[in-house]
Amino acid sequence: MRVSATAKYIRGSTRKAHLVTRVIVGKPVEEAVALLRFMPQHAARDVAAVLKSATANAENNHNLSAEDLFVAEAHANEGPTMKRYQPRAQGRAFPIHKPMTHITVVVEDREA
Repeated sequence: MRVSATAKYIRGSTRKAHLVTRVIVGKPVEEAVALLRFMPQHAARDVAAVLKSATANAENNHNLSAEDLFVAEAHANEGPTMKRYQPRAQGRAFPIHKPMTHITVVVEDREA
């Protein structure tokens, strides 16, 4: 059985989050949590929170054991971009783009 969790509108680059999600695909949940805990990337915290949520969904809603779960899919999709402007010299405006990302993690049990 496949169980997912999604976190939307996370502040941070999709490209940077995608680097983190690629590492955990195919790993058992316990190993993925250990990897995310010691990764230096800031996006690893957000991905770890979504992975924890997906595991909790599997345990509470579908009576699956956390020891039997592995990460079937992990995606970091592009969200909206906040556009802000910074004043510059001689009355000019300099655009600042603050990207957001949607992170989805799908866990599956070994019997599937």
